This record gives sequence, C-alpha cells and structure tokens, in this order.
Amino acid sequence: MHVSGTRVLCWLSIWGLAFGLVIYNLLSNQRDVIKESLTEGYAQNTTRTNIPTHKRVDQQERTKQSFVLKQVMEKVHKQQEKDSLELQHMDKVHRERLSMLERVCRHPALQNLTHIPVGSFTLSRIFVCKRRRVLFCQTPKVGNTQWKKVLLVANGVYNNTANIPEEIVHQHEKNGLPRLSNFSAGEISHMLASYFKFFIVRDPFDRIISAFKDKFVENPRHEVWYQQRIAPVIIQKFRRGKSLLGPLRFEEFVRYLGSEKRSVLDSMLGEHIIHWESYLNLCAPCSIHYDLIGHHETLRDDAPYILHMAGLSGVVSYPDIPQGITEYNRSKIAHYYASVNKKHILKLYQKYWADFALFGYKRPEFLLR
Repeated sequence: MHVSGTRVLCWLSIWGLAFGLVIYNLLSNQRDVIKESLTEGYAQNTTRTNIPTHKRVDQQERTKQSFVLKQVMEKVHKQQEKDSLELQHMDKVHRERLSMLERVCRHPALQNLTHIPVGSFTLSRIFVCKRRRVLFCQTPKVGNTQWKKVLLVANGVYNNTANIPEEIVHQHEKNGLPRLSNFSAGEISHMLASYFKFFIVRDPFDRIISAFKDKFVENPRHEVWYQQRIAPVIIQKFRRGKSLLGPLRFEEFVRYLGSEKRSVLDSMLGEHIIHWESYLNLCAPCSIHYDLIGHHETLRDDAPYILHMAGLSGVVSYPDIPQGITEYNRSKIAHYYASVNKKHILKLYQKYWADFALFGYKRPEFLLR
C-alpha cells in the first residue's frame, strides 16, 4: 500500500491529455462539416447523399472518443478513491501510534523515566533540511542512509537519490545537511516548534541483531574501531573463561547491553554507542513533539506517507525497498537469541522496555518462556 502524490498527478495528466485530444478531434470534425457545407452548397444531389455518410462516420468517431474518455475518467476516479482510502488508513495508523506514545509518556509512574532532557546528545542526532523545513532524528539501523539521501535531494544538493555517492551521505554536514546542534538556541527553539519532525523505529531486539552484524561481523564500511577497540572491551568484561581471543559473540554483546554497569562502559566507548542506544535517549520522543514516527517493518507504506505529510512527495521519492527486507523475522530473532540465557534476555528487555512500550512493540514472550 503506497500513498503517492505523483501517482495522482500522473493520472490527472493522462486524463487531461485524453480529454484535450477528444475535444480537439470533435472540434476539427465539426469544422470540416461546416466548411464542406459552405463551399459545396446543397444544390447537388450527390453532395446531399454524401453528407449523411460523412456525418455517420463523424458520429462513430465521436462515440468512440467519448467511450475512451469515459474509460480514462473511470480509471482516474477509481485511482482517486483508492488513494483516498489508503490515505485515510495511513492517517488512522499514525494517529494511533502518536496516541500510544502520548499515553505512555503521560503515565505518572513512567514520567521520570521517559522524559529525557533535550540536550546536545539529542540535538546532534537531528538533521536539518532547512529548505523544506524538515527535521529528521537519526536512529541507526533503520535505513538512515536512504533518509539522508532523501533530505539531500530535498535540500537541493542533488537531483535524485540514485546519484548520491555513499561518502557524500556520511559527510552530510559538509554537503548541506547540518545537525540541529549547529544552530543557535533561538533557531533551535524555532525549528523544533515549527518544522515537520519525524524519525523511524524498529523492533528493539531486531535492531540489536542488526547493530551486532553491521559493526562486529560484516562491517561493510570497514570501521575498524568497532572490532579493534570496542569488541575487546566488551570481551574482557563479559567473556567466560580465560581466552580473550576470537571475535565478539552475540551472547556477550547482549550481556553488555543488559548490564547494570553498562553506563560505565558506554562512557568509555563514546559516541559509537548510538548504534544500539535506545530511541528514548536518541530522540527524546516524550520531550519533542514529533509529527510522525515511521516503523521499519512497514517502511514500504510509511516512507511515501511521510514524504506526503512533509510536503516532499512531488520533490523526491524514497529509494526502492527490496521485498521483505524490512519485515519482522521471528525465526531469525529466535535463532540469534537461542544462545543467550533467559535471565540475560530479560535484563536486555528491561533496558529497552520503554522502546517497546512507547512504539507499540510487543514483549517477546517467545524468547522469555
């Protein structure tokens, strides 16, 4: 299900072209009839016998063109109805998401835990598309690279997302996509109050798997410090046995994330922790009133809707999403967490419970039984 302003414009253009063509032909045929009537007169019987034949041909052509026009209009009308229903559905989905977020944020027992001050850490996570008055809070492992491409196009830096090199995306501050923390206090307040604001979330346990694979297993960007600096610190603290050789294991990563002493380690690891930091700490959703929150699992629907609501649907399109790549995979999650003791999974859940509650993700009972 996709909501796209361009699709509607396309149908309207087709309708306009067909309508114009029919009107042009009808006027041309009528002009020819009048011309023949004036020049040939009505004196000759042969002419009088030919005119009705000509009129019959014209009538058939007009009937055919009217039928084509009717078909085009029916298709446009059906597409408009479909788009309207899709838009109503997406409106309802996103209202419910924001309503759930607000309910959890307002809960008296949770306010001290969920209300994160909007400090430099959060402000440095928010990217500014000043040209289109859009703010995007980065939550790693949910397709941020693609959203940065979208905003670079929206800012007028590039014509389309396909032409943007990866190195430009990761050096976005030098290429027209600054962080909110770079602005003055007055500008920050104004942007937070008046710009369109959004971010994307993902099932917390699934996101942890993605962070582990991306930084400690595959590491496609060759960020050596994750394997050479961060992994040894975690291994030394959480590996059972005497040997510290070998790569970081997922079970050790989970134990670190659920540890009561995690904050001490995080202070040693620096800003690299953003790849597994909670959404609560990254974007302060109870303190900043976001307009939309997309879900990675439904990104094929959410991305066009976000662009539509941000006023960008006619400006830029979200890059194609391969079928199934963003969907929740319970089997994959069960496979990864199978090596982790239940008590450590429970501790991990307790660390990320706010991300589950705020964004409507269910407690993973199948991992805790």
